[in-house]
Amino acid sequence: MTPDAAKGTRRPWATTESGLALAIVVVLVITALVDSNHNYWYGPKDSAVDILRQTVMLGIFALGSAVVIIAGGIDLSTGSMIAFGGTICATVMLVADPEGMKTGQVGVGVMLLAITATLAVGFLVGSLHAWLITVVGLPAFVATLATLVGLRSLGRAVVENVTAEILGGRSSQIQIFDPQFRYLATSVWIPTLLFVLLALGLGILLKHTVIGRHLYALGGNEQAARLSGIRTDRLKWLAYCTSAVCASIAGILFIGDQSVADPQTLGRGYELNAIAAAVVGGCSLQGGVGTVSGTILGCLFLRSVIDGTAKVIKTGADVTEGLIVGIVVVMAVAFSQWRAGGQRGKQFFSGPLGSLAIVALGLLAGTLVTLMAEKKAGMAAGGAAWVLLIGAKLWEGRSLADSGRTTAPVDSNTA
Repeated sequence: MTPDAAKGTRRPWATTESGLALAIVVVLVITALVDSNHNYWYGPKDSAVDILRQTVMLGIFALGSAVVIIAGGIDLSTGSMIAFGGTICATVMLVADPEGMKTGQVGVGVMLLAITATLAVGFLVGSLHAWLITVVGLPAFVATLATLVGLRSLGRAVVENVTAEILGGRSSQIQIFDPQFRYLATSVWIPTLLFVLLALGLGILLKHTVIGRHLYALGGNEQAARLSGIRTDRLKWLAYCTSAVCASIAGILFIGDQSVADPQTLGRGYELNAIAAAVVGGCSLQGGVGTVSGTILGCLFLRSVIDGTAKVIKTGADVTEGLIVGIVVVMAVAFSQWRAGGQRGKQFFSGPLGSLAIVALGLLAGTLVTLMAEKKAGMAAGGAAWVLLIGAKLWEGRSLADSGRTTAPVDSNTA
């Protein structure tokens, strides 16, 4: 490959990363201007530490999801694996040292045993995913959807039975009081160090090793990769184990941060955040495209948007968090498809379906602004969205008519 060609293959990623960096700055500036409490002005250090910490916590399991997406798969079980991993960690500590769990003085050996068991369980779950996909032949969507539903129920059953046996009363939660264990998550530097080491390791794996090139080849065209002699089954095993182990690490940190292992609520919906961060960072859901650096910026962008929403809306911001994440994912995928050339020249709002989409998008814009601001602003935003979308529809129709006249065949008799 020539140097120019090599640059050409990197340009889409570089464009994504530079665009994300600019978008992050824009989000932070807008939040600083709109926030009535001016948190970014009066408490820049606290705000920066909070965003960094939330980005790191998201990034630890989003990197695992990114590896699966690059390999051409999908992992819907990330949130449930976080809950199950945290449950296993707390359960092992409770069984190994019940008195220490009650008094908040768990031994270091017990904590290391619990962490090791949690990582081992993550490896086994990832291996189960790989077996279901490669040997049984289930689609990745179905295999990981099963564990998305099943791991939470299994985690709750484990907690209830262990608490009934050890504590004498059935409970769906395990409380964690040990300050040493909690420090693993409440400190900023330990999660950040883990995240940096994980990012460096995966970055080297994907960019500078044969295995990394094979993962990209697998995601780009699995059949061609298999015919070229690449052992695709082992690569899928590696990808899904990486995702599950990363989620297990995140589960350990989350139960330390929240001081409780609750499999019913811990990590709920986080699989969407992981996929969103990877996709926003430039990973293609079709596989074969993505970088660690892009995923990191995707995590930072997503957390900046969520933090900005919380500071602007204040009360009840978590209600609109899922909606905002969903909109960001759709916009990121649509933009990546357009930039790749597949959507250029496409008529988005033609026909009755396009007209109904205009109505729905206008209502969505108005509703979102109403929730974030006030009724009058929402009505204005909805009206403005309709005007812009109708203008886009008319522009598309005119462009199509112009292209039709340009490409019309010339009559040879009149020429």
